[in-house]
Amino acid sequence: MTDQASIFVGGGGEGYGLPQTLLLKYGNRHGLIAGATGTGKTVTLQILAEGFSAAGVPVFMADVKGDLSGLAASGSATHKLHVPFTERSAKIGLDLQYRAFPVVFWDLFGEQGHPIRATVAEMGPLLLSRLLELTDAQEGVLNVAFRLADEEGLPLLDLKDLQALLVFIGENSDAISTRYGLVATASIGAIQRRLLVLENEGGAKLFGEPALDLADLMLTDPSGAGRINILAADKLMNSPRLYATFLLWLLSELFESLPEVGDPDKPKLVFFFDEAHLLFTDAPKALVAKVEQVARLIRSKGVGVYFITQNPADVPENILGQLGNRVQHALRAFTAKDQKDLKMAAETYRPNPRFDTQEAIRDVGTGEAVTSFLENKGIPGIVERTLIRPPSSFLGPIDAGLRSQVMAQSPVAGKYDTVIDRESAYEMLRARANAAAQEAAQDTSAEASPWDKGTASPTDDDGYTRARRYDGTANAEPKAKPRSSSSRSDSVGEAFAKSFARQLGSRSGQALVRGILGSLFRSR
Repeated sequence: MTDQASIFVGGGGEGYGLPQTLLLKYGNRHGLIAGATGTGKTVTLQILAEGFSAAGVPVFMADVKGDLSGLAASGSATHKLHVPFTERSAKIGLDLQYRAFPVVFWDLFGEQGHPIRATVAEMGPLLLSRLLELTDAQEGVLNVAFRLADEEGLPLLDLKDLQALLVFIGENSDAISTRYGLVATASIGAIQRRLLVLENEGGAKLFGEPALDLADLMLTDPSGAGRINILAADKLMNSPRLYATFLLWLLSELFESLPEVGDPDKPKLVFFFDEAHLLFTDAPKALVAKVEQVARLIRSKGVGVYFITQNPADVPENILGQLGNRVQHALRAFTAKDQKDLKMAAETYRPNPRFDTQEAIRDVGTGEAVTSFLENKGIPGIVERTLIRPPSSFLGPIDAGLRSQVMAQSPVAGKYDTVIDRESAYEMLRARANAAAQEAAQDTSAEASPWDKGTASPTDDDGYTRARRYDGTANAEPKAKPRSSSSRSDSVGEAFAKSFARQLGSRSGQALVRGILGSLFRSR
């Protein structure tokens, strides 16, 4: 099935090319799995995950349709879904051995896997703006909020922390605008509304503690096989922007946290990004440029990134050029645009004189593909028509009972189940408000007119005695100084604003360092 140096992907037989293998030493040079719906991308994804796991390489992948959970169970020669594989295995010369693989299930909603979370601070303003679909002006306000939180030592852990900070910014907008630039209350309101929408979509469950420990994605089992981390994404796909932003955050965290390893014999982790078009659709150019930079540099950290999408045109050209290992399933060409995309896809391969690449991509059947893998010295291999090998694990989803059993035996079982709500921005801002209220109350008491208490008239600084006002009777008590009903709240606001202004001056230049995508650099 595999050896220490490569992963067997597929073979030939009559009408096909040489056996195709992915060299492990080039597994971190990234890759592409593309093809129309129903052409076999999921099986290709499954056999690559099997190969990396068997070689001791941990894997992270999103299970968009629920089918990839079958990696946790062994296939069977008698199961109806596996019967056709016997003939294919014989045709390509594969001695197919069925087995299960070590799987860890994750779920942002905590239903079909262990909860997986990030803090708001770790997510950063750039990715959060992308998630909330903010305008440039609103993104600017969010950047101010994160900068203020960094400088003031206000931990942003969950959404209520960010919401409380935005309220604070609105109440002290004058002082903040003077230091950081104009902060419009309309922009603050718009961000709060977008946060409310995110909460209604269940996105609040992504933010909080305990946050994901990246080391838990890079585990092996006692036999040395890499654990396959599967994120349940069937429900998550109802919020495609949340799905894409979370995976991009995870990729950026790996980039910022892992040390340089140069050219390892095999990857430290392989990251499969399914439905990759969601990452780039309507993405601003600045974000795409940063993704390109991450893709170019993260391979030196030993991480291989494999994009799965229907059409190679979904991936920007600068990123597509970095994907050295490719499996192209059938592309259908029914329209002029389809035909143009087909031609462009064919032109990205090293041609094979035995066949026309464009025709091959159009005509390959289910379970077949046009493949090209990096050869010695990192040179792209000549394109070949390939029969994709069958998987050793079960093809299709597993039942709920087996999923529960796998979760109970997981090395991270119980670690992320209980939410921790420690003191953070929400509690700290509330404490500051209470302290300011007490200070304002004391100031109000100290500044009360002594005439209210029947004492002698006070003397002004200039030496003149204030005139007593009478109500027409000789011994009438002086009238109490009228006070506005809002004077106490005004005093609280003034005290808070003064305290905040003093803190701004004392915390200058203490912003935390953030990474390439705005996430907190080595935040843990």
